[in-house]
Amino acid sequence: MPHDHSHGCGTECDHDHDVPESQGHRDNLFLRIDRDNVVALNVANGKGPEVVKPWHERMNEDMYLDSDADDQIIIRVPFTGSVKLRALLLKAGPGDQTPAKVSLLSNLEHLDFSDVIERKPAQEFEVPQGRDVGEYHVLSAKFPAITSITLFFPASQGGDTTRIYYVGFLGQWTERKTDPVVAVYESRANPADHPKITGIHDVRSST
Repeated sequence: MPHDHSHGCGTECDHDHDVPESQGHRDNLFLRIDRDNVVALNVANGKGPEVVKPWHERMNEDMYLDSDADDQIIIRVPFTGSVKLRALLLKAGPGDQTPAKVSLLSNLEHLDFSDVIERKPAQEFEVPQGRDVGEYHVLSAKFPAITSITLFFPASQGGDTTRIYYVGFLGQWTERKTDPVVAVYESRANPADHPKITGIHDVRSST
């Protein structure tokens, strides 16, 4: 069972590590992700889908994403239908390459650094260091019927780069009743195009 970083586990935890993605009350959404259209910005390797893995591969560290120009990463994950999100699953690190926090934004149609940085996230979580998969329970009222989720990792915990191994989700999926939204992406972060990136730590500390 992944660690729940939002509240205590209590007596309701499901300790079955092998619940199939397509069934069970855990509602793992791997099969409901439009994996071919997952996009990551400011990554030195890969394009994004590499870290969206089935549950049984969650601990595999052969595939991962490292940040490029600095220690920020943005990952946008579209779904094949409408999702009531229940939790984010995340494996990151190790050590100071662990993101300090993750911000969640839903249904972004245009994706670039300035857009994501300026928006107020629907929810944020601090990310502790560790080698396990963390389970971050969201406020379901903030994600009642989403078609995509954007994860923003604004800084590492002291490393020059941020590393992400695994991203997954728990929730309920329903068939989309309207045409899918076609998102526009900035293909890759360029320090020359984003002067705010190199100084974002100073900006945050002064506010």
